[in-house]
Amino acid sequence: MTCDFLVIGAGIAGLSFAIRAAAHGSVIVLTKGGVFDSNTAWAQGGVASVLPEGFRDDGDTVELHIADTLDAGAGLCKEDAVRTIVAQGAATIDDLTGHGVNFDRHDGHFALGKEGGHSKRRILHARDTTGREIAESLVEVARKTPNLTLLEDHFTVDLITTGKLGMVTEDRVMGAYVLEKKTGEVKIFRSDRVLLATGGCGKVYLYTTNPDSSTGDGVAMAWRAGASVANMEFIQFHPTCFYNPAAVGAEARSFLVSEAVRGEGGILINARGEDFTKKVDPRGSLAPRDIVARAIDREIKRTGAPCVFLDVTHKPAGFMRERFPFIYEKLLAFGLDCEKQPIPVVPAAHYQCGGVVADVNGKTTIRGLYAVGEVACTGLHGANRLASNSLLEGNVMARRALDDILLHYGLEKHSDGVVDIPGWHHGDVTAPDELVVIYHNWDELRRLMWDYVSIVRTDNRLRRAATRLRNLKKEVREFYWGHRVTADILELRNLVAVASLVVDCALRRRESRGLHYTLDYPGTDERFLRDTVLRRF
Repeated sequence: MTCDFLVIGAGIAGLSFAIRAAAHGSVIVLTKGGVFDSNTAWAQGGVASVLPEGFRDDGDTVELHIADTLDAGAGLCKEDAVRTIVAQGAATIDDLTGHGVNFDRHDGHFALGKEGGHSKRRILHARDTTGREIAESLVEVARKTPNLTLLEDHFTVDLITTGKLGMVTEDRVMGAYVLEKKTGEVKIFRSDRVLLATGGCGKVYLYTTNPDSSTGDGVAMAWRAGASVANMEFIQFHPTCFYNPAAVGAEARSFLVSEAVRGEGGILINARGEDFTKKVDPRGSLAPRDIVARAIDREIKRTGAPCVFLDVTHKPAGFMRERFPFIYEKLLAFGLDCEKQPIPVVPAAHYQCGGVVADVNGKTTIRGLYAVGEVACTGLHGANRLASNSLLEGNVMARRALDDILLHYGLEKHSDGVVDIPGWHHGDVTAPDELVVIYHNWDELRRLMWDYVSIVRTDNRLRRAATRLRNLKKEVREFYWGHRVTADILELRNLVAVASLVVDCALRRRESRGLHYTLDYPGTDERFLRDTVLRRF
């Protein structure tokens, strides 16, 4: 199959790009599961944006939003990227509302929330299911857009590049091998313009706020294709995920309680009712996420308690039910009325701040390959993401990527476009009893990453993780080449690749900065005031 634009991923970044690109050529959007199996659809908080005067919080400015982002990023943000993306916040809101997204309003104006690290109220939201509202609106528009084909249950196996085909030319993308899950057939999708919008890698950890689809596919396939990858040591752990002692390791352990709850006055306390975060940072519960997550981790280890608590019982009756109806009802289903009882919470893996190296237009180190959204490392987030900047980045970068493609490439066809791309060769059919090995490796990988490479690290733990990952990679390689590929094999292959990148980056950063905290090097070091860039040769 051939198209002008091949988009891999159907979150805010992929669909924002695809809808606009369809006015210029044929677009195919691939998603390995359903269209709502994305981090976008799971996002609760909202979109950070400074609105025009008269619609913003008193005293808020783009410069303040930039300053908050730089502060959260702990010295590793690229200021030009921050300025470019943050300045287009109002345009993002116009774009999303134009596609039918209904943000909450009060007295005719947008209702603005506040989250950790933000000095002003600037978070636009749709109750506590903002991401779902955005996803549903964009999917509806995409399905009605001429020239746009949306293919669910199509899992991208690998990118096809001139380098991988052994062609002695500038390395550029030519398309992708794609597994159609229904038939088990691997097809060739040919395109000179490929957009990676596959989201993050939260499922590399045992406990995560992410959907099951977040297996780092885009980073892994870009890495295998020879693209540069950076800053994978910076994995953000969301401070407040519901902890249910009756269901440890089950759904309850990955249920996110939005940071916006703290923005509306929720306070983190320990079992004695003490606001322990104030001892760490004067901003307390509204400090940036890296600070709050470490404070919780330290408090749990210090006291031996299984969790801490998020207290909203001081809010007026009915407040949670009105402002956070999804969270309120979900907690009620687990037997907890958060208006009467504090919410038990623990941190869980949430967002990768590193990814495929991309400039402020999404351009990667491989010609024709662009990366936008969480899969990309643009310099916006640095060593720690400011809350609610991710949905903003996804939309802004999608628009900029299309503009850059049209400016530099247009819809030109390369002279080697007639070159035959070899068809896919499957291995032997997997024996059913061997699938248990895949599931065992999956569980082992996620537990070793949780135990050795989570909020607090040491060189010894990282080296242990690296050793075991080398063995896992060997086992997965045997499965991949020796058996017919399946979604399970592909996800495990990608998870092992991304886990190895996280560990390799972490071992190279011999300091503590932002989301990377190691007991061996507890302070910052100016020698490491740079990105950790890796490239496969």
